[in-house]
Amino acid sequence: MRVKVKFFASLREALKTSEELLDLPIEIQTVGQLRTYLIARGESWALALAEGRAVRAAINHDMVDWSAALLDNAEVAFFPPVTGG
Repeated sequence: MRVKVKFFASLREALKTSEELLDLPIEIQTVGQLRTYLIARGESWALALAEGRAVRAAINHDMVDWSAALLDNAEVAFFPPVTGG
């Protein structure tokens, strides 16, 4: 499965990237599994995406929870919570 992963705000700054195209292993089927997969990349990834951190996710611009199924060629976005004003 191929997905485009985008990072916003403080996540983009911490990871030093705004987006990348990933060909995922077959066992990565949910947004939560993708998060765990990215965390395994190393220290900066583990700190930015840690389970205890407030991180939100969206698939194709729709907010989702961690159990949401990934779709081939989807855009997956990770971002910190935001407030309006």
